[in-house]
Parts: sequence; C-alpha cells; structure tokens
Amino acid sequence: MRFLLVVPPLAGHVAPLRGVASALVARGHSVAWCGPSPEVSTLVPGVVFPAGDSAPFSLSLRPPELRGFAALKYLWESYLVPLADAMVPGVQAAVSSFDPDVVVVDQQAMAGGLVAARCGLPWATSASTSTELADPLGALPKIASWVSDLQAGLRARHGVLLGDLRFSPHLVLAFTTRALAGPSRLAAPVAYVGPVLPGASGEWSSSDGRPLVVVTLGTSNVSVGARFLAESVDALAGMPSVQGLVVDPAGGLVSENVRLERRIPQVAVFARASVVVCHGGHNTVCEALAAGVPLVVAPIRDDQMMLAEQVTSASAGVRLRFDRAKSPDIRKAIESADQYRPGAQKVRESFAAAGGADEAATHLESLART
Repeated sequence: MRFLLVVPPLAGHVAPLRGVASALVARGHSVAWCGPSPEVSTLVPGVVFPAGDSAPFSLSLRPPELRGFAALKYLWESYLVPLADAMVPGVQAAVSSFDPDVVVVDQQAMAGGLVAARCGLPWATSASTSTELADPLGALPKIASWVSDLQAGLRARHGVLLGDLRFSPHLVLAFTTRALAGPSRLAAPVAYVGPVLPGASGEWSSSDGRPLVVVTLGTSNVSVGARFLAESVDALAGMPSVQGLVVDPAGGLVSENVRLERRIPQVAVFARASVVVCHGGHNTVCEALAAGVPLVVAPIRDDQMMLAEQVTSASAGVRLRFDRAKSPDIRKAIESADQYRPGAQKVRESFAAAGGADEAATHLESLART
C-alpha cells in the first residue's frame, strides 16, 4: 500500500507522523511526504514532494503579542488558509506522481483534504493536538460561523464540496486518549491511538538526589516567556528541598541555585522529573504525562488553553495565569502538584494501552482496504 503524508512546516505537527510512517514502512508499505519546502525536508526522512515555499509560514513571523481572538484571526487568515492555497498545486502533483492509496493530512495542512476529496481518494486526519475534538468554538457561534465561511471560500476556490476540512469523514487519528481529552464531539470516526513520542535519546546526568522540577516553555516562546521564566527561577531558588531546572533558550537568566539549560533531552529529563511546569504545548504535555509526571500549566495562546483545561479536568495538574503568575504563585503550584500524581499516572496508563504508532498504522491499513 502507498501512503502520502501531507504536513505543514511545523515540527510539532510532523512529530507523531514520523513514528506512524516508520510503523507503515516496517510493515512493507511505501510512504512519501508532502509539504512546504525546504522546511519539511529537514523534519522527515525519505521522499518529500514539495508543496509551496515554507519561508512565508515560519512561526518566527507571527507577532508574539497576539492573544485570544486576535491570535485565532491571525492563525486562520494569515496562516491556515494561505498555507492551504499555496500547497494545493504541490499536493496535486504529489498525488499524480505517487498515486497513493490513502492520504494522511495534518489538521493544519488542509490542502491535503482538498486534493484527496477532489481526486476521490480516502484520507485520514492527523490530529496532532486534541483540542479540536472538543469543538472549542461550539459556544462561540459567531466565530464558528466566521471559520466556516473561510473554509467555504477555500473549498470554492479549489472546486470541493466537502465539509469541514479539519476532520476527514473517513478517519480522524487522535494522538491522545479519552482519559486526557475526554469524549469526542465529532460526527467523524475518531481513533484514539495515544501520543507517538520519541525515544529517550540524549544524555542527562544529575548528581542531585532532590526531587527534580523542570520548567520549560518550548522553543517558540522565547520573547514572550522571559518574564515567566525569571519568576520561575525566583520561585525555585526559594525551594531548597527541590532541584530546579529551567530551560532558557535565550540564555539570559542567571542563578546560583537553579540549573539553567538552553536545551534539554526532554523525554529523558521528564523520566526523572517530579513536576513539570510548562506552557501547555501538546507534545510537552504528553511527554510529561507519559512519564506519569504531574503538571503546572501556564498556557500562552491557541490550543494551549484547551490543553490546560484537559489537564485540570483529568486531575493531572494545576493551571496558572501565564501573564500574571509571580514567583509565590508558581511556588505554591509546584508545592501542590503532588496531589495530582494519581491523575497523571492514570493518563500514563491510558497512553501505554492505546497502541501509539502501531495502532495508527493498523487504522490506516483498514482505511486503505475499504
């Protein structure tokens, strides 16, 4: 069987599909990728069909101060819809050349759904983050209608009558579990396969026997995260009973009592952590919960708000206001985190049972046979 994976130039969205691609190849199938060049070629191995230029869609171009509806407006009007328009010719060329049995489409690479529908091919949605499964705009009908109108214009430009391009009517691969995300509100068939996480690569050594508390805001929040990271350093400096580790990509922080690193092998470090403080990025949340580590979540924007809500609903962590939290607030949240360990461990067990990349590959094989 032949599977074409259509992705945006975003590492976090590509990450789960790398494991799925490996599982498909191990079963003897042919896999090719399609996405904006040159960025996607740096993120995945194997054959990559170019679909547009990745430069205009770099996350570094996004104004860091955007929040709320302004952030959503930018995401749809300046990113998702233009990205889809730009990718369609390349995706069409890839389909014509590779002749896939199934097209696998990341939710933010809607060109894949457009072309697959136009060509009559079965396609699956890759939901790299779980927030859309809960219909976050359901209580905001005017905004939901605005998003629907944007999609209608996109479909009309490319001659497609299909409904919501974020969700395949054939299969939605959700890289989470019900224990974290809750039940889906979609009419489309959803397969909860759990997260597909990288192995614990990289060296990590620590001679300190105290419980390890890790603070990380990812790599895309350097400018907006400086204040929160500084407050976190102050909080941890006042907690001699724990070993504090703050990931500071900019390298601007100084502390004698808190370990500072620009980059860490996250999976390996989380395996030794007692608490993780983060921004609520889907991959970071799943990597922590896969280790059964309770979370302190300070969401910044986009789906992080919904992820924070999922974490608290699962009793796997506590939420902070990113823009208001001071060192005493962060310290208090860290001190309270241990009560959420049972919830975090319950989510970990659900992840382990879900099947991950192999389960996703099985669902894709079934779709190809229909």
